[in-house]
Amino acid sequence: MKAFPYTGAGTDGMDLRDYFAAKAMQALINEDELDSRATEEGFDTNEWAEFVSFCSYKFADAMMKYRTITLGRKVKGDKDE
Repeated sequence: MKAFPYTGAGTDGMDLRDYFAAKAMQALINEDELDSRATEEGFDTNEWAEFVSFCSYKFADAMMKYRTITLGRKVKGDKDE
């Protein structure tokens, strides 16, 4: 499913999963204890961008799953359609 289905710029738009991940990323990069959390999860503190990306998509996947549950069905374009 697309977050923005038509851009008019010759693209198909942004996937809803990517949109959710971007929103989660915005919150995560403002996290005060990001470095310590990254270390706890096995990421070197120099790899914080990878950690944020990993977590952002975990949140996005959870949001897509919950969305499917609340709608009671898969929606065209959802992951694992």
